[in-house]
Amino acid sequence: MEENSNFIKTIMKEDLESGKHKDIVTRFPPEPNGYLHIGHAKSIVINFGLADEFGGKTNLRFDDTNPLKEDQEYVDSIKEDVQWLGYEWDNLLFASNYFDEMYKKAILLIKKNLAYVDDLSADEIREYRGTLSEPGKESPYRGRSAEENLDLFERMHAGEFKNGEKVLRAKIDMASPNINLRDPVIYRISHATHHNTGDKWCIYPMYAFAHPLEDAIEGVTHSLCTTEFEDQRPLYDWVIEKCEMESTPQQIEFGRLNLTNTVMSKRKLKQLVEEGFVDGWDDPRLPTVSGLRRKGYTPESIREFVMAAGVSKGFSTVDEQMLEHYVREDLKLKSPRTMGVLRPLKVVITNYPEGEVEYLDAEINPENPEMGMRKIPFSHEIYVEQDDFMENPPKKYFRLFPGNEVRLKHAYFIKCNEVIKDEAGNVVELHCTYDPETKSGSGFTGRKVKGTLHWVEASNAIPAEFRLYEPLIRDEDLKENESEDRTFLDFVNKNSLEIQNGFIEPNMEEAKPQDKFQFFRHGYFNVDPKHSTEGKPVFNRIVSLKSSFKL
Repeated sequence: MEENSNFIKTIMKEDLESGKHKDIVTRFPPEPNGYLHIGHAKSIVINFGLADEFGGKTNLRFDDTNPLKEDQEYVDSIKEDVQWLGYEWDNLLFASNYFDEMYKKAILLIKKNLAYVDDLSADEIREYRGTLSEPGKESPYRGRSAEENLDLFERMHAGEFKNGEKVLRAKIDMASPNINLRDPVIYRISHATHHNTGDKWCIYPMYAFAHPLEDAIEGVTHSLCTTEFEDQRPLYDWVIEKCEMESTPQQIEFGRLNLTNTVMSKRKLKQLVEEGFVDGWDDPRLPTVSGLRRKGYTPESIREFVMAAGVSKGFSTVDEQMLEHYVREDLKLKSPRTMGVLRPLKVVITNYPEGEVEYLDAEINPENPEMGMRKIPFSHEIYVEQDDFMENPPKKYFRLFPGNEVRLKHAYFIKCNEVIKDEAGNVVELHCTYDPETKSGSGFTGRKVKGTLHWVEASNAIPAEFRLYEPLIRDEDLKENESEDRTFLDFVNKNSLEIQNGFIEPNMEEAKPQDKFQFFRHGYFNVDPKHSTEGKPVFNRIVSLKSSFKL
């Protein structure tokens, strides 16, 4: 966060200078009901980054107040994502560890006549709440005595009632213009096993009640959240005040991060996973941190992207190409250059000796000479891209066609002399000749060619699978067509994944999962950790080489 100043940093700095706080304490508080996505990454970078900058502390705290939707799998994935992004928490905490304290605070509110047990159903509570233009109506059970409420709440705790039969509500103001203050539910009955507390509890605090208590218990100084929680800030402050908490955190809201052509709703992401539209939460087409990691994004690129996107109150949507820009910038000096042929077409070099293999020199990364050189085999047979040949090309086509000469990257000039077709008329092989005087690096200046092709030598080539991705959901499709009868699932891009089977250079034989390469002309690729097998790696394209996007 060093490069960018923002309003949250300013508040923290003033609070330290004024003596309001001696130290900065933040927290990253995910609910363990799904995998983290790029929006959560922004919160991670802000919370951990600002605390680190001021020499403070950040807790990783799981807001696990709803056992029906939570799972240990999500807890483990969140911990992995935070660490992968480059951060270490000072304390690993769970809201469920405070359930005893929260229960005591609920009883305190009841004794102060600030909470009551309500028998209305969820639908009735919603109906009684009113609207933005009309005040709510008081529940007929709002007038229960503190003694009756204490008895009923203790019986709720003891498990005497069914799910939904009763709730505990804060008693605030049913006529408040802020609907969040119209006697919000603070405890509900849920006979469910909790991942952390087991079957100890059958009543669970609501998030809006639990969250401020958690912050206060932990001594959080600045409770950072997105702007959709701004209307809940009065309730946040009310809970801390009325529950007589010693510590008083300050809730501060910032604008959430949205990307174009990207589904950011956790509910929608879960639908895509559970209904089989994608290959799990870590599918490279998803904006989950695990999906971005599997696709090949680096933690450095994500952190740089978040900092460049900035921290403000405003709601904005960032072009997905901006994220792609930062991974290109990060990888261009790190990634070895290599050649891979995605749609192979065999080329026989008829005047090259059969059975002979020579090894040519090539830079591993011309932008980073310190990475050294590599050896590339060359022989009588090679593969080029099918797209690099046309039998009847248009004007200004400079690749292979009958009678044309091109340069092979790091190798020689070759000239196409004969086209071999199968019975169906498909081109299956090209016969070419090479000019030994045109060897790369020889200083040959006799003539020039306009086309340069990448290639892979056939006898040593390693089979590989290449996965090319397009957006899973396009913004224009949703805006134009989503309605009550059609959901976002009706507009999933059926062409979001294209799989090609081709070949790579033999120097990549030792490539490991998550290794990253730049394939000449094709883009940056990552070795897929999920589907790669020994002898046949799978490569996910991270990004193409170029973009029209400008910062």
